Amino acid sequence: MSINSDLRIESSRDRGSVLRGFYPDRIAIVRALPGLGDMLCAVPAWRALRAALPAAEITLIGLPWARSFARRFKAYLDNFVEFPGYPGLPEQTPPIRQLPAFLAEVQAQAFDLAIQMQGSGLVSNPLTMLLGAQVTAGFFLPDQYCPDGRYFLPYPAHEAEVRRHLSLMAFLGIASQGESLEFPLDEADWQALAVLKETRSLSPGDYVCLHPGASTFERCWPPERFAAIGDELAAGGLKIVLTGSAQEAILTQAVKAKMRADCLDLAGRTSLGALAALLSQVRLVVCNDTGISHLAAALAVPSVVIFTQSDPARWAPLNRQRHRLVASMASSEPYREICRSTGRGDLCLGDSCLTLTRSLKQLPPTGVTVEMVRQHVEDLLGQKVGG
Repeated sequence: MSINSDLRIESSRDRGSVLRGFYPDRIAIVRALPGLGDMLCAVPAWRALRAALPAAEITLIGLPWARSFARRFKAYLDNFVEFPGYPGLPEQTPPIRQLPAFLAEVQAQAFDLAIQMQGSGLVSNPLTMLLGAQVTAGFFLPDQYCPDGRYFLPYPAHEAEVRRHLSLMAFLGIASQGESLEFPLDEADWQALAVLKETRSLSPGDYVCLHPGASTFERCWPPERFAAIGDELAAGGLKIVLTGSAQEAILTQAVKAKMRADCLDLAGRTSLGALAALLSQVRLVVCNDTGISHLAAALAVPSVVIFTQSDPARWAPLNRQRHRLVASMASSEPYREICRSTGRGDLCLGDSCLTLTRSLKQLPPTGVTVEMVRQHVEDLLGQKVGG
């Protein structure tokens, strides 16, 4: 490790005890996860790291799709290294023969610091140690392998994803720069949206985006219920836009087929940048718990997020005024608990409440009704839409 200049030393130390007096020049971050939300939830931690070490060269080690994501966040990330996979990590089947070349490439970069942000560390800690950095930091599970107690934090399993990684930064002496997500837009994103001629009839604030897909089918609210909400919103004078990936087109087609009102189906037709540009001017987003929920949070546009089988304590947006989460435990009585703060038996909306963090995996999608979603939609819009 080297320090570039006396000015660099002073500017870093003025910000506090960074890594307990350790000031790395070259940093590797391991976060090789497949979801857009997975990556967006790590951005506040990267923002804090950049503020603490403004001259450091920071490299993201991620899955191939994240290369363009890293370019978008060039304010925080300088380089990208494609991750081939590793035995025990389910996100990508590892071509074992490629691992020696990958490790040799990374080790040759002589990182001062490698930060494991992949998960609890059960599998990813040995991987991160193989990168050969002077210092390695991250999470570990109690009673499992902890590479270095000075730089590894017991995994905070019940924290929201954003706060989990900020807690690691705080543990390392790096001050938070806020919990908000972000997603920078550029001219190319607006151009990609403008190519879609149908979107030219949309004006800022006159349309709602419905996103019926999710990373797994089990997390999808039924298409007929999205259609019901869409019809009610259309009756209130709003245009309806259906969004999703090409693989989710079957869901948007089902929603469109069940709607009485006209709608615009853009599934599979928007790049990530074009989708973000579209969302940036939306009146409201209604979606399942999936990447678009975090994109809406990053763009600070109102959303109603439907949870059926994922954990809202971990993945729900932190701003509960702009973003409303909807989940019901009433249809699965053995999993019902009463929140100590509110006395409610459905999902508590308190930011710090950890009463209802147990698994929702046995909740059926029908646990969330149209009426439950409608109530939050009307609250956010400030108008009645149906019922």
